[in-house]
Amino acid sequence: MKIIDTKQNKICFCVMLGFAALFVIISALFLYFKLPNAAVYIFISALCMALVFLSVWLFYFKAQNKIIENAAGKIRAFTAGDTNIRIECEKEGELYKLFHEINSLASILNAHAENELLSKQFLKDTISDISHQLKTPLTALNIYNGLLQNESNDKTEIKELTDLTEQELDRIETLVKNLLKVTKFDAKTIVLNKTTENVSDLMLQVKKHFDFRAKQEEKKIILDGDNSILLPCDRDWILEAVDNIVKNALDHTDKGDMIRIEWKQFASVIQIVIKDNGNGIHPEDLPHIFKRFYRSRFSQDTQGIGLGLPLAKLIVEAHNGTIEVDSKLGIETVFTLNFLIPTKL
Repeated sequence: MKIIDTKQNKICFCVMLGFAALFVIISALFLYFKLPNAAVYIFISALCMALVFLSVWLFYFKAQNKIIENAAGKIRAFTAGDTNIRIECEKEGELYKLFHEINSLASILNAHAENELLSKQFLKDTISDISHQLKTPLTALNIYNGLLQNESNDKTEIKELTDLTEQELDRIETLVKNLLKVTKFDAKTIVLNKTTENVSDLMLQVKKHFDFRAKQEEKKIILDGDNSILLPCDRDWILEAVDNIVKNALDHTDKGDMIRIEWKQFASVIQIVIKDNGNGIHPEDLPHIFKRFYRSRFSQDTQGIGLGLPLAKLIVEAHNGTIEVDSKLGIETVFTLNFLIPTKL
């Protein structure tokens, strides 16, 4: 029985049962020996038994009340801010099971509070990073604007300043767009519209996106892969992911360098590899390149905004894929995207 599942309850129950048995025996003896005033003795025995019962119950409820008051005090301390306090629940019984559940709830609340603090810190850091990222192009725009206000008569100089202004505006636009995309992934509001796409066509589209820039910078983009490989994916998002990786490659290669995009199909995986023979990534930076707004202390790059690669990773993982990077400083950098081929089981 659950009402006597603790040691204390069992003792109380045994004491009352013993006195009840004693009362029955004494009453039976009075009646058996037909003692004078037997009824009076039986009444006195019953009264004594009732007093014992009452004493036992008072002791029991006093002890239970003390336990509950102690638990209530700890709950009040928890709500007052002492989040590490817990109710003792090592003993048996339904009451201690309740205390255990309260302790579990306290642990869950602490975990949620800790996650909330981490989220607030992340938001604070993100806002700080955004402010820093926007400060650089805005400062440049103010400088260019000030120079233009001097009414320079040199049309070549004005053209250069307007070109620089356009570049900084493009940086701001890219930052805002990527922030919106990353935020949508974080909020899990992205709905992938998957269709079966030809990987060769996708990579050709990526190449077309950067052909003009590659030509201007005297770099080459080479495609190499099977024209028959099909990938179930959201075309726009996959293009976004590969575009960001190729852009990163162009940002970190020099005149005459090459970006090579390859794709293969294995038994259960479709693999896309983007490699370049550019500057490479410092070993210290490799574990951090997918972190938002990460800026290497070894990089001289001032154009990146630190969101392209993190966004690419989010997109690939949203397609149940993985993205890996390997790099040899000053020799090459290789990004490998693996996508599982859906199977019908």
